[in-house]
Amino acid sequence: MGTNREVLKQAAFILLALFNTAVLAQGAGSVTHLSGTLSVQRADGSVRILSQKSGVNPGDVLTTQRDSYAQINFTDGSSMTMRPNTQVKVEQYSFVQDRPQEDSSFMRLLKGGLRTVTGLVGKRGNMDAYKIGTNTATIGIRGSSGDTLAEDAHQTYTGSYYMQNQSGEVIEIPEGKMGWIRDGKIELTDNEELRETFKRMSQIVGAWGPGTGSGPESCVVR
Repeated sequence: MGTNREVLKQAAFILLALFNTAVLAQGAGSVTHLSGTLSVQRADGSVRILSQKSGVNPGDVLTTQRDSYAQINFTDGSSMTMRPNTQVKVEQYSFVQDRPQEDSSFMRLLKGGLRTVTGLVGKRGNMDAYKIGTNTATIGIRGSSGDTLAEDAHQTYTGSYYMQNQSGEVIEIPEGKMGWIRDGKIELTDNEELRETFKRMSQIVGAWGPGTGSGPESCVVR
């Protein structure tokens, strides 16, 4: 009886390992629209040029070149559009349809800017499962779409996001508002220069409206 129980345990362990391998093999998402050049550095250090329909995996560092735009759609229904000269690392990503307790999405914006539209991660259980990291800030969701700059600034278009600085201070950035970190302090702002930056970013990224994120217009260079 003890031997049979041990065999069953080993079989269950193997099946679980195979399942996890299959989940990882599905990747985090794929490139759905691309204008220009998008490269990736994989977790193993290899570098390659991506094309439309290329897969994106946890651990990837994605980089757009000058005059290049890329939209990546993730398996939970979320998306991000990278503007020129932008670099993002997919620090963590986990989404399995029937395992919401294991949801995780953490994108680290190393330079440049991006637009995000959220999916199921962060909305079907743990709201802290979805995060964007910048130089000195962590941005989470309470909404669905917004622009983020590596210079520790964010604008919310629909719903609301929250921003946390390195001291642990947190503010909510409601719909239509901007937040930033200056001299280590976090605050809402009406800075005109920053507003113009986000306005230009929206015009360049494309015509897709708040709460959407699909269609070839998302990455049209204008």
